[in-house]
Amino acid sequence: MSIQSTIEAAAATLPPSLARVAAAVRENPSLVIDKTISELAAECRTSVASVVRFCRAIGFTGYAPLRMALATELGKEAAQFSARGAYGSEISDEDSLEEAVSKLAALELLAIEETVGQLDFAVLAAAVAAIDGADRILLYGIGASQFVAEDLAHKLLRVGRNAHVLSDPHEAIAAAVLPVGTTVAIGFSHAGSTIETVRFLEAAVANGATTVAVTSVKDSPLAQVADHALFTEVRESTFRAGAMVSRIAQLALVDCLFIGVAKRRYAETVDALQRTRQATRLLRD
Repeated sequence: MSIQSTIEAAAATLPPSLARVAAAVRENPSLVIDKTISELAAECRTSVASVVRFCRAIGFTGYAPLRMALATELGKEAAQFSARGAYGSEISDEDSLEEAVSKLAALELLAIEETVGQLDFAVLAAAVAAIDGADRILLYGIGASQFVAEDLAHKLLRVGRNAHVLSDPHEAIAAAVLPVGTTVAIGFSHAGSTIETVRFLEAAVANGATTVAVTSVKDSPLAQVADHALFTEVRESTFRAGAMVSRIAQLALVDCLFIGVAKRRYAETVDALQRTRQATRLLRD
């Protein structure tokens, strides 16, 4: 996991004094390169000791190792963004529309590359096997994560899998507690702490379902309750409310799950896709 993705994932769990450091570094990672530890502490209205604790919270022994590692990471990213015609990773009000779109595209490409690069294929294979063998697949997410759940359900339905998107928390819990053959429950949450999604997986676990989590935070409640947890690597842009980059990374994992399921019954999958494609063409006339 990249340093910036680690900070992004840890930010919500940090105490206030460390969270201020995380927020400043997320907004402008170059602060660590440009400022001494005392200057960064003053910038974040906290103490030098808090900056050191922040470094340890994200896996470094101190400020100097973080500084060196982040300088290396930023240097590599600068080369990547430059090669793609981007102008950096953060969108500002001074950017032209072309610059803003270029930055967003670079962030989304980076999210896909880092998500796939750190993917645990043993976990992916286990999740794929569970989905392929399920009598029923329940999918649930809140907000932007619901759209991701709908995308996977649509793909699975197209190849003959019994997949259901649950749009209401009460409906989700009710479906999770009813034993209907072999069930797989899949929960989507970027931070992994959405209470409705966590409760959904907990109910599914209690009733014998195999559970899959798609999130960015490894020690999140959602990841902890799931049998199989798949993780995204995401650095959101300034416009976090749109959940743009996190959604793209989740969709990449959705496609990985679908391809895995499709490959297990390749001939059947191709036939099902052709038949459903032909059937839906009738609606275009």
